[in-house]
This record gives sequence, structure tokens and C-alpha cells, in this order.
Amino acid sequence: MRIFAREVSVPGPDSLLPTGGTRAYLALPLLLIAAITLAASFAPLAIHLSPLLVAAPACTAAVTRVRFTVAMALTASAAVVIVDGHDGLMHSPLLPIHIGALLAVSASAVAARALHDRDLRELTQVRAVSEAAQRVLLRPLPHTAGSLRIASMYRAATAHALVGGDLYAAVRSGRTTRLLIGDVRGKGLPAVEDASALLGAFREAAHEHETLPKLAASLERSVRRHLAEMSERDPNSAERFITALLVELPDAEETVRVVSCGHPPPLLGQRGGVTRLRVDRPAPPLGLAGSTAEAFPLDTFAFSPGDTLLLYTDGLVEARDATGTFYPVLERAATWTWCCPHSLLQHISRDLDSYAGQHLDDDLAMVAVHCPAHLPRSPQAAA
Repeated sequence: MRIFAREVSVPGPDSLLPTGGTRAYLALPLLLIAAITLAASFAPLAIHLSPLLVAAPACTAAVTRVRFTVAMALTASAAVVIVDGHDGLMHSPLLPIHIGALLAVSASAVAARALHDRDLRELTQVRAVSEAAQRVLLRPLPHTAGSLRIASMYRAATAHALVGGDLYAAVRSGRTTRLLIGDVRGKGLPAVEDASALLGAFREAAHEHETLPKLAASLERSVRRHLAEMSERDPNSAERFITALLVELPDAEETVRVVSCGHPPPLLGQRGGVTRLRVDRPAPPLGLAGSTAEAFPLDTFAFSPGDTLLLYTDGLVEARDATGTFYPVLERAATWTWCCPHSLLQHISRDLDSYAGQHLDDDLAMVAVHCPAHLPRSPQAAA
């Protein structure tokens, strides 16, 4: 499941045409006009029902665009003439008064609808541009990297947002796949700025440094420079940091190397079960750690064909049910099917919804990496 599957587009004028349920609502004003006209034919002449016809264009303006409101206003005006004619008001001053009142209300409804449609188009355009910018920030991960299969998922806690303070990225450097997943402290625009700074630094530095500790030290320096620049606008920038997990998967080795900067440990799914890959000495989060490679201990674990690695942010482990109980990741993980990374993330998302409800209090990012059992990690390994 990937949030970038749908295309960004700005609706044109035709997208505001009535469709589906809107057509059903359009039938109601027509039925109202017909009912009032029919009732007037049976009502005493002293009872004038034509003023009620003003409701038809007003209701139409609430559900569809301007042209249909105008058409309904003209239809209601014709009905006013019919009803008042039946009441003997064809030559009475009440007829132009009734028509004038209906047209005045209709004009107001048309003007309000036109303003609504204009605002809707502007909002749609702004949202489309915003979504495009967010997709540039958090690019889709490749489906494959070497012989590895990769799936990613992002669920933002903020309504209508595609990204927030969580982040992930993948870089193919030589015959090695490097992954980053992180969680920025805070929310809103500052968190997005911090995430953008780290992602940009990782995509460049991942090609330049031979080891993960050196890469982590480079990212630490980049984050510190970014936070120093932000201090001019945010006096609390010194309190900002980013938990991160750096992962390296060499093609020629059945291993996974990990550097943790205060981030939740990944899960490893194997035929024998699921284990949490705990690092011996995690480094502090980026922005609070040292600036040399020695400050970032490296841990190495076995990663064999058939294994699946799950990276995630704390939105998964800190999700709660109605009683306030945290989501039992390891307990649930034992029931998951780990052979397909795409299906794995979809299953976790559904399981999380059933456990904690569909609203998350925190952003959630997940990356699943699978090494197919029937494929060698590299041509060298096959030899």
C-alpha cells in the first residue's frame, strides 16, 4: 500500500456537474414545484401558495452549480405564473411581486453558489499543489532494490495531509541498499521542515560515505546546521530532534547492518518466528548526538533469503485501544504473513484500525523489505 498511487489533478468545470446522489437531490426541487402547483389547483382561491416556490431554487443552489440553479429559478417562475393564474391574479399587482421576490431570492442563491464554486476551485487547486509538494518531499520508495522487494506506507495523523513528521527514504549505492526511517519531534510545519532537511541530506550523503556510522555522523552535522538556521525563527529549535534508523543491506552478504539513533528497533520475520532486533548501544537522536562516526555504534544481524525486515515509527507501538492499552506489536506480529511486503503492510494497517480505530493520534510510517527465498542476494552469492 503506497500513498502515492493516485495521480494529482485539478478538477475542471465538468467535475462540478451533478452526478450520482446530486441528481437525486435535483429531483427534490422539481417534485416540490410539481407538488405546490398541484396543491394550488385544489386550494381555495384565497390561499396563495406561489410564494412557497422560492424554496426550489434555494434548495438547488445548495447541491449543484450555478447553471442548474438558474434553470430551477426559471422553472419556478413559470410555476408562479401558473399558480397565480389559477388564483385569478394574472392581472393583479401580486403577480409581479411574487415573481420579483422569487427572482431576488434566486439571484442571491446564484451569487452565493458562484462564490462557493469559485472558493471550491481555489481550494482544490491549492490542495493539488500541496499534495504535489508533499510527494516531492516524501518520494515513493522503489518496488525493488537489487533482489530485494520493498513496500512502504505512510499514514498522517493530520486530516488532508499526506506527510507529517515521519519520514523514510531508500538509496541504491553501488551494490548496497540503504534505508532511512525517522520521526521528527513535534508536529506541523516545523516537523515537515526538519523531515525535509534530513531527507535531502540522506539522499546525497548515502552515496558518499562507506559506512553507516560515517553516514550517521554526516546526517547529524546536517541536522545541526539546519536547526541552527531555524533558531533565527524558532527560539525553541534547540529542543527539536529526530529519531532515526539507518539500515544497510549489502547484495553480497546475508546480513543487515543497523545504526539506531533513538528509534524503535525493527522487526525481523523469519520462518521460525518474529524477533525484535535490539541494538546494544543506540545513539541519541539526530540533533543531540555526537558529530563523529564513533558516536554511532553499528550492529549487524543475519538477513537470509525468505526473511522480511519491518521498519516503523512509534505511531505503531504507541497506538492505543479504547482502554488505553498499547498495540501489542510482537503478539500481533506472530499472526502476520511476512512473505509479501505489500500485503504485510496492508494487513498491519487493517489490524491497527480494528485495534485502535481509524483515527491515529500520531503519524505512522512503515517500510517492509523482503528477500525472496528463491532468489540469491547477488550474482556473487549465487556463484
